[in-house]
Amino acid sequence: MAKKSALVQGNQACAHGAIYAGCKFFGGYPITPSTEVAEELSAMLPKVGGKFIQMEDEIGAMASVIGASLTGAKALTATSGPGVSLKQELIGYACIAEVPCVIINVMRGGPSTGMPTGPGQSDVMQAKWGTHGDHAAIALVPESIQEIFEETVRAFNLAEKYRMPVQVLYDEIVGHMRERIVFPEPGELEIIDREAPTVSPEEYKPFDSSKGQVPPLAAFGSEYKYHVTGLNKAADGFPTTKAELVDAEERRQVDKVECEEARADIEKNEEYMIEDAEIVLWAYGSSARSARYAVNELRKEGIKAGLFRPLTLWPFPEKRTAELAEQAKAIIVPEMNLGQMIIEVDRVAQGRCTIDGVHRVDGDPLNPGQIMAKVKEVI
Repeated sequence: MAKKSALVQGNQACAHGAIYAGCKFFGGYPITPSTEVAEELSAMLPKVGGKFIQMEDEIGAMASVIGASLTGAKALTATSGPGVSLKQELIGYACIAEVPCVIINVMRGGPSTGMPTGPGQSDVMQAKWGTHGDHAAIALVPESIQEIFEETVRAFNLAEKYRMPVQVLYDEIVGHMRERIVFPEPGELEIIDREAPTVSPEEYKPFDSSKGQVPPLAAFGSEYKYHVTGLNKAADGFPTTKAELVDAEERRQVDKVECEEARADIEKNEEYMIEDAEIVLWAYGSSARSARYAVNELRKEGIKAGLFRPLTLWPFPEKRTAELAEQAKAIIVPEMNLGQMIIEVDRVAQGRCTIDGVHRVDGDPLNPGQIMAKVKEVI
C-alpha cells in the first residue's frame, strides 16, 4: 500500500512532525513567519488529547512550555528572531534546569522587526550564544518540507534524550513554500521518550548524575516531588554555592552534548560530490538548495565543486569541517546574513585553505548565480 503523501507548507509539516513525535502541548504567540505552526497545532492537538494555548507574549509562551514539560508533556513553541530574543532568559532557565522542549525559529531578517515577510539566516549564532552563561546547545537546520517534518521529530528525540531545549531553525522561504511530503507510518521513525526514574520517590534526586550525564526526569504531579531552580544546585535540586558542585554541574551539562559519543549521535550532515571536490560549498537551510544547483552547474564547466550541508549546526561539525579544509583549495560559505557560520568555519580551518563567503540580507534568497560568481572569483 502506498504511503500517504500531500502537498503541504513547511510550517504545516512542522506541526505534523510535532504530532508524530508525541507533542502534547504548544504554548506560543503569533509572529510572522511562524504563525502557521500555531494555527495548525491549535486544530491538531485537541484531537490527540493535547493542549494549545496562546499566551500574552513570547516570554509567557516559553514559560508555559517549560511548565508543561515538567509535568511530563512533550512541549513546543514556535517563533521568529525577535520572539527568540524575548524567550532567552527562560531558554537559559530550561538549560540549567535541564527541561526538555523544542523551539521552532522560522528565521527572517533583522535586527528588531527587520523584514518580517522576508527570509534570513541571521539567528544561527543566537541559537548558540543567545542566552548568558556556559551551556550546551543543539540546533537543527532543515532545507526542505520533508526534512522539516523529520528534523522536528529528531528535535523532540534529542530534547528528551539529552534533557534540554533543542532549536529547529529554518527560514521564511522553507517555512512558506509548498512541496510534496511523504508521511512516515507510525513506528517508522524512532520516537524517544525521556528516561523516567526507577528509584523510589524517597530516593529520587532530579539532578543525580551518578549513573550518567543525563539524570532521569520525573513528572510534576506524580508521586515524585522535587525542587527546580535556575540557580546552580546539588543533586537534590536545591541551590548550592559549593565550588566543586557548581563546577561539576556546569561541566556535565556541556559535556553531555559536546563529548565524542554525544556528537556522533547528534551531528548529521549531507555531502554531495565531495569526494574529489577542490571547492567546497559549506551551506545550510534554503541557501544549500541554491548551492546544490551551483555545484551541478560548476561541474558542467569543469570546476570540481561539492556541497557540505550540515543538518546540525550546534554542536558545530568541527571534525568534518577540518577534514574538508585539508582537502579543498577553498571553502565558500553562502549565508543570508553578513557572515555568521563562516566565523566557525574559519576558526576550524585554521588557515588550511581559503575561506570566503557569499552574503545577502536584502530580503531575497541567495541564488546559484551569486554563488557561482564567488567561486570563480576565488579560483
